[in-house]
Amino acid sequence: MTSTAHPYEALTPELVLDAVESTGLLSDARLFTLNSYENRVYQVGIEEHQPLIAKFYRPARWDDAAILEEHTFCQALQEQDLSVVAPATRSELEQRYSALPQPGDAGQTLFEHQGFRFSLFRRQGGQAPELDNPDHLFQLGMTIGRIHAVGAAQPYVARPALSVQRFGHDSRRFLLQSPLLPRHLRDRYDAISAQLLELIEQRFVQIGKVEWIRVHGDCHPGNVLWRDERPHFVDFDDSVMAPAVQDIWMLLSGDHQQQSLQLIELLEGYETFHDFDRRQLHLIDALRSLRLMHYSAWLARRWDDPAFPMHFPWLAREDYWQDHLNTLHLQILEMQNSRNEWLLQ
Repeated sequence: MTSTAHPYEALTPELVLDAVESTGLLSDARLFTLNSYENRVYQVGIEEHQPLIAKFYRPARWDDAAILEEHTFCQALQEQDLSVVAPATRSELEQRYSALPQPGDAGQTLFEHQGFRFSLFRRQGGQAPELDNPDHLFQLGMTIGRIHAVGAAQPYVARPALSVQRFGHDSRRFLLQSPLLPRHLRDRYDAISAQLLELIEQRFVQIGKVEWIRVHGDCHPGNVLWRDERPHFVDFDDSVMAPAVQDIWMLLSGDHQQQSLQLIELLEGYETFHDFDRRQLHLIDALRSLRLMHYSAWLARRWDDPAFPMHFPWLAREDYWQDHLNTLHLQILEMQNSRNEWLLQ
């Protein structure tokens, strides 16, 4: 590829199939595009076998070392009998999908074809967990606790941490320079985001030192599939070093009372396998605020990818930014008036 302005323009169906077959697999030419924007993900039919999922990594996002750290983490989780969807190794492709033997490391999980890096995964079916079901919440907590017990064993080296600088200040700086943020709203965004970041930094100081471990990083219900009476975790692409509560707060929904009840079940399950520092509950508003800021900046950073204007056209409308500013203002009020004491009741 000669340009990264539109990194996936060259990723045609023919190239996808050629890439998959470059691993020694024989495709039946059935190709189905799955919902994914940061990377490109496809279900690819394999002759006489179940389809595989092919993930083509966005060029210039992660380096090889960062991708392989995620792969190693997922493999370590699988070795502990945790149901996570880890990338298939070359030897697994040969043994389970009749791939023709290829030169190279039998444990290879990251492949390259015509400038695109990709990995292959088994297809995992399932439904979203029932977050109003105490049994589901308890099992989710147990599984996350087991994931974190492995995650705490060693740190990432190549992958970043979920920092206020990266998710907050860098996002703010980018948006203030982005033409997508209406010019007449920039002063308001400048003031609101600065105030919010000050409160976020104060909250981290108030809580004091907490343990940062390898976490899933994007643990919302869409990345958990429920099947055979257990949760299956997918898509560790955003896995980073972060406080454990990062993988818990996105599973909470509803009013304060509902979230408190959900949290009781989640933590009861979690602490069956791993200790949880309750001080981290005071970071939920800060982490939620960082995610809100980072999400808008992520969309703006990807605007040169044609898939983003097509699927997120509202980002270019003023009403989106008005709503975003109102949401950030509400986060300021929440952080000023509460330290999530209701979660500890």
